[in-house]
Amino acid sequence: MRILGLCGSLRKQSRSLALLQATQILAAGRCDFTLFDGCGDLPLFNPDIEMNPPLAVVRLWQHIQDADVIVIASPEYAHGVTGVIKNTLDWLVGYSRFAYKAVAVLNPSHRAHHADEAIREILTTMAARLIPGACLRIPATGCSLSADEMADSDEFSGLICAALDAITVFYHQELG
Repeated sequence: MRILGLCGSLRKQSRSLALLQATQILAAGRCDFTLFDGCGDLPLFNPDIEMNPPLAVVRLWQHIQDADVIVIASPEYAHGVTGVIKNTLDWLVGYSRFAYKAVAVLNPSHRAHHADEAIREILTTMAARLIPGACLRIPATGCSLSADEMADSDEFSGLICAALDAITVFYHQELG
């Protein structure tokens, strides 16, 4: 199973990124987990250039094509999804290989819910298959732990492993 992580924040010390990195650590031995590092390189979505996409977009599309499952973690900004994750998803709207892709959404906030609800609605509209039991609130924004510390923490590792277990079950029942 190949999992691709998409982060909705460009911050070097992003809690969403740390959550995805902890997920990658805990996924070792279970699957191939890759973090896409090019969301910040994507130009603003423009349908006029979709037929001749920039290299950054082609790279995103290749990663999406190669993945069996997508895991998204993104903060909430002003009760909405970040421009980074929205722009990334906009580049996938017309990309046919994204339709019906299995997706898990990890909400890194300990209290925000607007963006989480909005991103799930966006993904549903895009024909993504949200994985039951793998769309969880894992309160990374309320802590200062590194990715390694999250992976070692009973609180975080338990939630992350529950999401990974749900992804594995879904993969074997629906995709494998």
